[in-house]
Amino acid sequence: MKNFRNSMKMPKEAGWLIPGLQVKRWFALIFVGAVFMVLGFLMLCDIKPIFYTMEFIRKIASNISTEWLALAIIMFGGAIFFKGWQKTNLSILDLHNGKDQETILEALYRRRKLNRGPKIVAIGGGTGLSMLLKGIKHITNNITAVVTVGDDGGSSGRLREDMGVLPPGDIRNCIAALADDEDLITKLFQYRFKSGEGLEGHSFGNLFLTALCAITGDMVRAVKESSNVLSIRGRVLPATLDDMKLVAEMEDGRIIHGESNIPEAHGRVKRLYTDPVHCKALEDVITAIKDADLIIMGPGSLYTSVIPNLLVEEIAREVAASNAKKIYVCNIMTQPGETDNYKVSDHINALMQHANSRKILDTVLVNDFIPSNLASKYQMAGSYPVKVDVENVRKLGVSIFSRKLIEDSKEGYVRHSSNRVARAILYWYKKEHKGVKSSFFNHKEAVAESSK
Repeated sequence: MKNFRNSMKMPKEAGWLIPGLQVKRWFALIFVGAVFMVLGFLMLCDIKPIFYTMEFIRKIASNISTEWLALAIIMFGGAIFFKGWQKTNLSILDLHNGKDQETILEALYRRRKLNRGPKIVAIGGGTGLSMLLKGIKHITNNITAVVTVGDDGGSSGRLREDMGVLPPGDIRNCIAALADDEDLITKLFQYRFKSGEGLEGHSFGNLFLTALCAITGDMVRAVKESSNVLSIRGRVLPATLDDMKLVAEMEDGRIIHGESNIPEAHGRVKRLYTDPVHCKALEDVITAIKDADLIIMGPGSLYTSVIPNLLVEEIAREVAASNAKKIYVCNIMTQPGETDNYKVSDHINALMQHANSRKILDTVLVNDFIPSNLASKYQMAGSYPVKVDVENVRKLGVSIFSRKLIEDSKEGYVRHSSNRVARAILYWYKKEHKGVKSSFFNHKEAVAESSK
């Protein structure tokens, strides 16, 4: 909105008249109401306002053109009314400088625009999901993040063990990702204590969610209240309220208990399941999937962030049955101890097998650019780029959509760019939904954006 206003050389006060704010209609309603109230009051006092007003206008009009007089009166009255309405609202909001007014205008414009965006359900966990949400929140406000609750390590694991709550870590990251990044309270939510007996290693957000859970009675209400504090766009929901723990059966026959222990087992996962086996999905999650226009899975740790959500049978069943567009954002690098030597088709196979359906996704989004100076730390850790085996992917009935998805890095690091991922998904969704021409991007714009 700022660029639009600057390009039109529009004064700040006129920003309230920008299309899409849904404010002008209320200006008119207030104005009409005020006119009728004044007329009624004058008539009640037998002042005959209409008669005397017309007489006054007639006398003036005998010397001045009626059209110009009417236009001047309208403009003068409108200017006074608009300025008074604006100052009244800013006084109520206790804002007195142009910067704050500009912030309100941009927030209002953005909210109105994003409220018309597609209904998106993002399924995953860990840093992958929070990265995705940082980009998706600039596309739509209609976001439901479905977060795995299998985490048993770090601060979340300690709180889960000591307090009996669902692990709050991934939920906290998603809440923070959907809030404004520059907001001080968001930084507070992500603050991690570096010392203190019993506090060291815990984040403020984890403790805050745990305390709210104790006060409100369950994690869903705690997340809702936390979201209200941070004024997030969309909502964050745990996949289940059951005390879900992950169990992996390895190809060598070992049984590994606990999400944090699976990567440490350094083997190939044959099958992943939960303890208890049948976890009940949150009803709001099922409703969101049924209403979704677009369902996104990944990126993130395949067996400890993405698949655990699909182990909740109701979620997997509803995703497969959904008419929404479905896309999986594949990891760029293999994850040592979890997806060693995995190709793109291996990722898709694992998703389909654990969801017991081949209909859980339409397309896989892959990165098509790897820096020539790939950092040596990846090879030292045994992490390599995930190979895109096109033929095997197509045999699974899944199409491939490729874009440059990583952030530019002189050091050769490979990290997803939240904006590039979001733009690629948006372009694919619009292309699938309405054809190549899109109200958001045309093909040239999409290519230009992804190459930045």
